Amino acid sequence: MRNDLELDAIIEDYLLGKLNPQETEAFEQLRRNDATIDHKVVSHKVFLHNMEEYAEQLRLKEQLDAIHSEIDVDAISAQVGPHPSKVVQLWRKHKSAIAVAASFIVLSFVSIYSIQHNSQQTDKYVQLSKQVNNSLKTQNNLIRKISSDNTPVNKLTNPGNFGGTGFAVSTNGYIATNLHVIKDADSVYIQNSDGESFKVKVVHRDSEYDIAILKIDDKNFRNLSALPYTIKKNSTGVGENVYTWGYPKDDAVLGEGYVSSKSGFIGDTTQYQVAIPLNPGNSGGPLLDNNGNLVGIISGKETAAEGASFAVKSKYILEAMRAIPQDSLGKKLTVNKKSILSGMRRDKQIEKLQDYVFMIKVYN
Repeated sequence: MRNDLELDAIIEDYLLGKLNPQETEAFEQLRRNDATIDHKVVSHKVFLHNMEEYAEQLRLKEQLDAIHSEIDVDAISAQVGPHPSKVVQLWRKHKSAIAVAASFIVLSFVSIYSIQHNSQQTDKYVQLSKQVNNSLKTQNNLIRKISSDNTPVNKLTNPGNFGGTGFAVSTNGYIATNLHVIKDADSVYIQNSDGESFKVKVVHRDSEYDIAILKIDDKNFRNLSALPYTIKKNSTGVGENVYTWGYPKDDAVLGEGYVSSKSGFIGDTTQYQVAIPLNPGNSGGPLLDNNGNLVGIISGKETAAEGASFAVKSKYILEAMRAIPQDSLGKKLTVNKKSILSGMRRDKQIEKLQDYVFMIKVYN
């Protein structure tokens, strides 16, 4: 308990700029090496932000109370009567306070309109308030997940709900996706580009990084050919062109853009921010660079900013693969050392890629 309290104190000093340059550098190195501490920093940053907003609301209330006490409404009513000159005198006497009060009234109406007009943004902050009390990563997923829009997919043959996207991480039926896509499902199926469906089971859940590994559990499944992409171990630079192939509808859709930041939502260093417009159903899709290296897994988007999307970095996909119990694997999952997509035009890359990306359907 004491160590946790000491760590919380250091994190607060770090966020408030109270550490000296040497201490700051040492702590930032610790953040880079320890994901748990990094999450604590992000969580505390959210907490401080919420506290600042609350304090600002209290300050506004105090100002309004002070303005109200300065303006004696009864005295004004008694003095005004039918004489316009008295109104002018009162305006000159109280114009500063009245102007401030009017500004607050206008601001209040604007705020109310904004809240009503942007209900998604309001919902986001409601959910953010919950994450202070719970695991940061889990609550971030609630805020920014791009999962099912609960639209049925081909009711006659597929009575399940459309969940999202997944992609192969091995030739023998292991599939990666977001945990939030399949989290509450009673059963999960995948559908390939030829329209064939296969039942899968969940073999690994990582709530910290919102990753799930599925295993095709269907006698009709035939092993895939060698994966055309490799999973990148090191980071991708800002400005690098990237693309995703996923299922926001029945047909797969290409999304192209670039890495806009090496950190994700609220400075989450386990993610990239990418400038790609995404839609419900893209969650769990692969994010690849021009050379066909898999650099991340699409996880969500910022509702208030068009094209500001997020992807969990590929190193955490590798960690999830290593965490699968060996006795359930049969054989060790290995990653290609080189992508065969390198040097190909985008259309040729998609031709190779499409057999390894799947629509995920959940049944509740």
